[in-house]
Amino acid sequence: MSGLLIGYARVSTDAQDLTAQRDALATLGVPAERVYVDHGLTGTNRDRPGLREALAACRAGDTLVVTKLDRLARSLPDARDIVDELTRREIRLNLGGSVHDPIDPVGRLLFNVLAMVAEFESDLIRARTREGMQVAKAKGRLLGKQPKLTPLREAHLVALHRSGEHASADLAELFNVARSTVYRALERARLAASIPDAA
Repeated sequence: MSGLLIGYARVSTDAQDLTAQRDALATLGVPAERVYVDHGLTGTNRDRPGLREALAACRAGDTLVVTKLDRLARSLPDARDIVDELTRREIRLNLGGSVHDPIDPVGRLLFNVLAMVAEFESDLIRARTREGMQVAKAKGRLLGKQPKLTPLREAHLVALHRSGEHASADLAELFNVARSTVYRALERARLAASIPDAA
């Protein structure tokens, strides 16, 4: 009996969409219920809940499927560590339809080249980001991270919460923000209410 196909998909920011990766994994034969995802996490961060769940779901004889190597790892050491773990546990790695063979010297070479390219791309992104921030700072446009909610929307959110008709999860969905954003808005409102007005 052949093993299961376990899929993994990742995007680096909350604004990005996983649809293309999910569709590609489906085309490669991975059932939707066996796709594990990480949203808003970079490939340089090994501590990813979705990746942990995908690796935990794999058993000997299974295949971990990703659309591209850079979805799995953005550094050569990390990519090698993951492949070594999979090989040790007798789990295959499918990269966009090509099953990686850790025994084949040519396969190992191609894998290392792909991992180095992914790491190089990650380094370029960081360098461009730093450069863009320096330019913006020099022009006086770097004002820090913009708030998810305008003061007006935040006041509306707080008012809805105080009415008792909406839970935090409902407000997060209604205002298209994370629950942590809702919690911070409510905490700010609570602190503001506890500070007496100056005479």
